[in-house]
Amino acid sequence: MKASKFPLALAACALLSACGGGGGSSSGTSGGTIGGTPTPTPTSTTSACSLSNRQQFAREVIDEWYLFPDLVDTSVRASNYDSVQDYIDALVAPARAQSKDRYFTYMTSIEEENAYYNSGSTAGFGIRLGYGTDSVFVIEAFEDAPALAVGMDRGVEILAVGNTEGTLRNVSDIVAAEGWAGFSDALGSSDVGVTRSFRLRDTDGTTRVVTISKEDYALDPVSDRYGAKVINDNGINVGYVNLRTFIDTADPDLRAAFADFRAQGIDKVIVDLRYNGGGLVRIAELMGDLMGRDKVGQVFSRTTLRDSKSEYNERYLFASQPQSITPMKIAFIGRGGTASASELIINSMIPYLGNDMALVGTNTYGKPVGQYGFDNEDCDDRMRVVTFRTENADGNADYFTGLASSVPVTCRADDDIFTQLGDPDEASIAGALDFLAGRSCTAISGGQTTQSVSGQRRLLMPTRPSTAQREVPGLF
Repeated sequence: MKASKFPLALAACALLSACGGGGGSSSGTSGGTIGGTPTPTPTSTTSACSLSNRQQFAREVIDEWYLFPDLVDTSVRASNYDSVQDYIDALVAPARAQSKDRYFTYMTSIEEENAYYNSGSTAGFGIRLGYGTDSVFVIEAFEDAPALAVGMDRGVEILAVGNTEGTLRNVSDIVAAEGWAGFSDALGSSDVGVTRSFRLRDTDGTTRVVTISKEDYALDPVSDRYGAKVINDNGINVGYVNLRTFIDTADPDLRAAFADFRAQGIDKVIVDLRYNGGGLVRIAELMGDLMGRDKVGQVFSRTTLRDSKSEYNERYLFASQPQSITPMKIAFIGRGGTASASELIINSMIPYLGNDMALVGTNTYGKPVGQYGFDNEDCDDRMRVVTFRTENADGNADYFTGLASSVPVTCRADDDIFTQLGDPDEASIAGALDFLAGRSCTAISGGQTTQSVSGQRRLLMPTRPSTAQREVPGLF
């Protein structure tokens, strides 16, 4: 519901976000939320959007709703900080020191966030980038966006960038002088009309220069090119679905994919979440339903708030869906960018599948907590604050270092960015097929991982990401 003037009011959607929010982290990701929308305690303050009033709004939300009230630095003085986000970061620093809030609590724009979750609307080139020591590659390109239209697709290397073709700077020079934050800045703001020139090396080794402008486009959560398909593996049909992000428009795409799997009698599935930073838990719950035809009425997940808000604790039960299947085995592809709502799905299936499910790739991000949104509508402020933890039917909710130590079977696999997603020869998909077929694999080492893409490549994140960049790590 909407806020009236300045009182705290929950946003229409809540999230299980894992990204470094507005706090300045470059290594985060994001996701969605479970449960209803409790009514926060009204407060009587002015609606003026001064820094002090916006800071007060943030403090009141944290004082009433923060999941870890004992991990708030109450000695912090708002007057010592020049921005709302810096003040928020200081308040929750004790939780961050314990890896329980890695910049998951932040202030964002109501308008921007609603546009993204409702339709995937964002502005940019429409590419996901991964970087190494001094090289950067396109690891995914989104349909109906400017980059793909000029052939910037998976596996293409960016050699140089500039405002114009005449001002191109080599990536290595930018990084040497300014680090990867400097390269991110060189790509420009997320505004329509921002134009950049790129020198590219295509997968066949040829180089070329292109100039493109950022445009508004709707990010398709399930790609029309490779997002859902049936793979024939030595005579056995395997369902493959690649979910990029948990937004409302994923609903019909997921239903269509699983309806096709059901019609073909498929009971082995690959769920590719390798770059999925999360989003709306409603979509995570739907995905659970679509893989839970035989589990209707059983616990998918539980949501637990702080003791003073325990009246809002909830559980979600698998629900019947006309498109649902009963998978005998599931291979989840995940990496360091797999977080939040993505981890929720994987964790929730463990009690039911056990050794008949596997995590393929690397360890995941590690985010078993989520956020509600609180609106200060007059200032276009939405406060996303960690308010709940999620657990599976067995009570597991403590995977802050990733899910590799929780999933009974893991299979280490590379992310072959020179082979298209959805291709059975791509390294992680080949590893998933090996598991489903009963072939051997090497286990993933436990412990916290980075957002590794392949080898030393990581997903590129700006210092202060937009809503879309929080939910789609590496997006520009």
